[in-house]
Amino acid sequence: MQQDRPQPARGIIGLLCRLWDALGRGGSWYGLGLLVVGGVAGVIFWGGFNWALELTQKESFCISCHEMRDTPFAELKKTIHFKNPAGVTAICSDCHVPKQWIYKVIRKIKASREVYYHLTGYVDTPEKFKAHRLELAKRVWATMEGNDSRECRNCHEITSMDFAKQSGRASAKHKNSIKAHETGITCHKGIAHHKPEIPTSPSSFELQ
Repeated sequence: MQQDRPQPARGIIGLLCRLWDALGRGGSWYGLGLLVVGGVAGVIFWGGFNWALELTQKESFCISCHEMRDTPFAELKKTIHFKNPAGVTAICSDCHVPKQWIYKVIRKIKASREVYYHLTGYVDTPEKFKAHRLELAKRVWATMEGNDSRECRNCHEITSMDFAKQSGRASAKHKNSIKAHETGITCHKGIAHHKPEIPTSPSSFELQ
């Protein structure tokens, strides 16, 4: 009675087993070549992927679309985040892209919506941008409220503030914010861009 032959393993485990067998049967050059080619390809892919991530972090990339250059960026240039006595400048990605790798990748995936807006001319004129400003702002506010203003806290950490050097009003508000467990965006909407007009009946607004 003929015994059933074991079926070869499939997938990545099977590939590794076949490479090991090839090396063991004297095909060391073939196996070594595959390993080297695979390693080089992996390095090139990983390097290219991270290069693309860093490229899309640059301010020049962000304002390559006139929608961003002519409205949000033009507004940013008039604020203390862009020009101040200390010379510390925040660019688009500092506020809108996480520094942690996994969150950064997720943000890049979600940014495909913005590419769609650009291709379809959703906010390609100042008038359209103004009409959709509240909708767009609410998306950003919701994100910042959800992550406890994570990107803002890269530079501004309320627990590290010297309240004695702040104005009485700012000091009192920051202390109350700590007690109320509020996040930065709660009080600082419109800090880098014009704050949109809020309808008299906010409940009638639905986030699309």
